[in-house]
Amino acid sequence: MLPKEKLEKLYKSGLSMMQIAEKEKWPYYTVRYCMERYNIKRRLRDEACYYGFWTRHNNGKPTLSYKFGKKLALEKVKDLYYKKGYSAQETGEFFGKSTSRVYDFMRKHGLKRRLPVETNNLIYEKQKLSYRLKKNLTREEEKLKIAGLMLYWAEGAKAQKVLGTNRKRHMINLANSDPEMIKLFLKFLREICGVDENRLRVNLYCYANQNVDSLKRYWHNVTDIPLSQFIKPYIRKDFLPEKKDKMKYGLVHIVYSDKKLFLQIKEWISQYLNETINLPG
Repeated sequence: MLPKEKLEKLYKSGLSMMQIAEKEKWPYYTVRYCMERYNIKRRLRDEACYYGFWTRHNNGKPTLSYKFGKKLALEKVKDLYYKKGYSAQETGEFFGKSTSRVYDFMRKHGLKRRLPVETNNLIYEKQKLSYRLKKNLTREEEKLKIAGLMLYWAEGAKAQKVLGTNRKRHMINLANSDPEMIKLFLKFLREICGVDENRLRVNLYCYANQNVDSLKRYWHNVTDIPLSQFIKPYIRKDFLPEKKDKMKYGLVHIVYSDKKLFLQIKEWISQYLNETINLPG
C-alpha cells in the first residue's frame, strides 16, 4: 500500500495518476487501487483536462490530454467567467488555481477581463436579499400595500445624486412628522416587504429649543425601533420663534438602505399608476 498522505498531496497538487506513477516510480494500477482504497475524491473530467493542460509529462512535450485539455479549459473558463458570471477568483477555486494564474491564462488566450462597472453589477446581482416579500396577499394586505406605495410616492425620497460623482444613492427614505403616517409606512415595510429589523434606521430632525432625548424616546415608542438604530439627529438652530410649535415632536426619516427593495417599490408604484390610469371609464 502506498502512503495515503503523500498520494493525496501529489494528486491535489494537480498531477494525474499517471504522472504520480511516473514521478514516484510506482505502478499505475497500484496508484489507482490506492486512490480507490483511500477514498480520495477524483477530479471531474473538465478539471482533469484543465490540470492536464497546465501539467505536462516529464519530457515537456504536449500530449493528447494536454491539447484536449487546452480546448476544454478555454471553453470551461468562458462558461464560468462570461456565462455564469464567476469572478476570476471563483474560477480559480473551481480548478484549484490562483487568481493570477487564471488572469495569465485569459491574457494568453485573448479572453477579455470585465470592466469594473460590470464586476460591480455582478456583485450587486449576487447579493442576498435583506427582505422577504409576502406573496398571496389577503384583501386587507392588498389595501396596506397600496397605502404604503401611495404614501411613499407622495412623501418618499427618490434616487439621490452623490455629491461630486455621477453615481446615485438608492435607499428607502420617508420623512414625516405625523406618527400615524410613520406607523402605517413601517407596517407596510414589515408586513408586506418583510424587511430586516436590524437595518431600519431613524433620523430625527428637530429644533434647538426641543428636548432631543425626549423626542427620541417618543419616536422609539411610535416606531418600535431600538434607540441604538437612531442616526445622529439634525438639530436646527436658526429657527423662527413663532415656528417653535410647528413640529411638536420633530420630524423623522425612516431609512432602509437596500437598492433592490427601493427599485421594487418604485416598480410597484409604476405598475399601480399605469393600471389605475388605464382603467376603462
